[in-house]
Amino acid sequence: MDNAMKVFIVEDELPAQVNLKRALERNFDDAEIIGTAGSIESAVEWLKQPENKPDVIFMDVELSDGLCFEIFKHVDVYASVIITTAYDSYAIRAFKVNCIDYLLKPIDDKELVAAVEKYRSTEHHGEQARAMLRMSDEANASATDGTEISIRPNAIKSRFVVKIGDHFIIVHVRDIAYFISRDKTTYLVTKEGKSYLLDNSLDMLETVVDPHDFFRISRACIANIESIGSVSRHFSGRLRISLIPKKDDDIFVSRIRTGNFMKWLNL
Repeated sequence: MDNAMKVFIVEDELPAQVNLKRALERNFDDAEIIGTAGSIESAVEWLKQPENKPDVIFMDVELSDGLCFEIFKHVDVYASVIITTAYDSYAIRAFKVNCIDYLLKPIDDKELVAAVEKYRSTEHHGEQARAMLRMSDEANASATDGTEISIRPNAIKSRFVVKIGDHFIIVHVRDIAYFISRDKTTYLVTKEGKSYLLDNSLDMLETVVDPHDFFRISRACIANIESIGSVSRHFSGRLRISLIPKKDDDIFVSRIRTGNFMKWLNL
């Protein structure tokens, strides 16, 4: 099928795998199952093969060798991901890896159709990601100062889902002032001054925010360009940063980061 919807299924229970295949074939004439895997290891190996290019991946959470989220640590996933699971406790982690929908087993046909329609509505994003990847390659090739420019189109997030009690809220990246770490705990701070607890480390967050808008100004802070209130020289050669909304204490950019920070300010 030239215009088939190429599907990869990651599911370790054979009956569930068969049921999903039948549901897809029953509801979509253009569904083509191009591969299946029942473990993290086999899914990573399959996805690493350049000839394997699924459009959408249906992915169970609890696999034979761990949770499916480990897959994203070992291979770049450009396909749209729809999580399928018997448990609703993984919703937050699913949305953190940019899955487009979250289906609870047993999967209802109407919900399956709605999830695929959501995929179809964002289908063009795959082509955008490939275009951005080409831009990344060109930028890295043309860098003249020896500094590699890293762009990870599949990882750039446009929103975060945070939990408050029993509720989830969506915080759009455009509304984030900075991420801050205190006592080994990470917080997202909005431009309105609201603070939300995150499960992510700053090292992880640094890889999923747009480097044109955010900069790791210290070990404890990643700031949005719009949150930089003032910059001043400190006697030690470091830069003193005042953030908006204002923190209780100023942030200092180390001497080793100063050059890259000033380049970032002038992008």
